[in-house]
Amino acid sequence: MEYLDFSGTFARGDLFVHAAMLTVGLSAAALVLGMCVGIIGALMRLSSSKVLSSIAAAYVEIIRNTPFLVQIYIVYFGLPSVGIRISEVTAAILSLTLYAGAYITEIVRAGIQTIGKGQREAAHTLGMSPYLTFRYVVLLPAISAIFPALTSQFILIMLASSVVSVISVPELTGVANDVQGLTFRSLEAYLVVAAIYLVLTAAFKGVFKLIDRALFSFRFAGR
Repeated sequence: MEYLDFSGTFARGDLFVHAAMLTVGLSAAALVLGMCVGIIGALMRLSSSKVLSSIAAAYVEIIRNTPFLVQIYIVYFGLPSVGIRISEVTAAILSLTLYAGAYITEIVRAGIQTIGKGQREAAHTLGMSPYLTFRYVVLLPAISAIFPALTSQFILIMLASSVVSVISVPELTGVANDVQGLTFRSLEAYLVVAAIYLVLTAAFKGVFKLIDRALFSFRFAGR
């Protein structure tokens, strides 16, 4: 019976550390950029313009109903055919941003729709400009309401980032593929990567919970 041997995998621990940092960086960039895309997409979805609303709806439907792997291939292998050449990491960030943006569009849209029309009318009565009304009466309360959903979305983005290893991005799964090829210890390499993902997931859940309590403490008042 052959026992587990992690010595070869642990000897390449520095590769996993760098890969974990890249995974977190890719996920954070995709969440921030995806949030920008999501806010714009939500406003387009809620626009009175049928053209803008239809464009946003089509974007959401296309992204949500096609495999993420195919989206990566279109970005990485498709763009050069029209004269746009980008690196593996840039293609990964762009793919993850488009993927996250579609889901965040629907999350933000749902959050904005929880803000009653009366609150906007009250802000207008108080003399607030449309920009201030949107920022303080609509957007911030909406983000407060959807923050738990955004936390889950970040975790999903981080887990989905493992797919970008197919275009040779040296994130966690990509490094595990390389290490198992060097050590011929596949089980050990992927067990280590699974453990790192579990640690990262638990850590970020805790961090986002602290941020949620710090920024939106009024939701926890009286609990």
